Amino acid sequence: MPRIGLVAGYGKLPLIFAQAAKEKGETVIGFGLKGVTDENLAGCVDRMHWLEWGGFKKALLLIAAERIKRIVMLGKIKKDVFFKGDEEFDDKARKILEETKDRKDYSILSEISKVLKTFGIEVMDPTGYLKELMPSKGVLTKREPTKDEWGDIDYGKLVAKDLSRYDIGQTIAVKDKTVIALEAVEGTDEMIRRAGRLARAGFVVVKVARPHQDMKFDIPLIGPDTLNALIEAKGKALALEGERTLLMDKSELVKIADENSISVVVI
Repeated sequence: MPRIGLVAGYGKLPLIFAQAAKEKGETVIGFGLKGVTDENLAGCVDRMHWLEWGGFKKALLLIAAERIKRIVMLGKIKKDVFFKGDEEFDDKARKILEETKDRKDYSILSEISKVLKTFGIEVMDPTGYLKELMPSKGVLTKREPTKDEWGDIDYGKLVAKDLSRYDIGQTIAVKDKTVIALEAVEGTDEMIRRAGRLARAGFVVVKVARPHQDMKFDIPLIGPDTLNALIEAKGKALALEGERTLLMDKSELVKIADENSISVVVI
């Protein structure tokens, strides 16, 4: 069976994927970013390679040397790195950025995918290995949203779905059917903290997938860090789209939510 190359960013998701793929009998070769990727990934894969940020040429050479024809890209990468100057990128990475029409993550990843395809390398959709992390609709916590909170969740879903088409972000904070904050390059957790400063308390957060979400490049994800940001900001409910969003550490997240009277729902 052909090998899978796992290009890993920040967080536990690459480790979970590697373990799931190994259980299916796959050979997994890891490619991590120094200072970003969890070092424990090395113990979950068959072989590990460490890369400097922006070292795309070296990554291509290693992928070719490992005879890899399928790769998965998982884990967080802070989007602001694409606006800090191109001096950290090698010439191959700079060329990709030059040929990309903008610096949206989808555009950059699509261009990378095109380059990989010229080498006979396919970018895979990893969700087949992560189904257990994709919850179905329902209320996960002891406390259900109030009538007003449900109203904000329904309104937030409508607005977030519409905005997500523009590749701005996929998460929105709402209070009294008023948009408090939208996710942009700062990411979900920072957006929640900003919403807390603006709304002070009592808002809801809604996270959705894009209408035509390409799971090869980006899978919406919620975990305990996001919930802790909501608690810190004095939000009251967290809603995520069912079967199109990954829920990390579900048991821990629900326990924390129940201890803090937060509603977590899958919509």
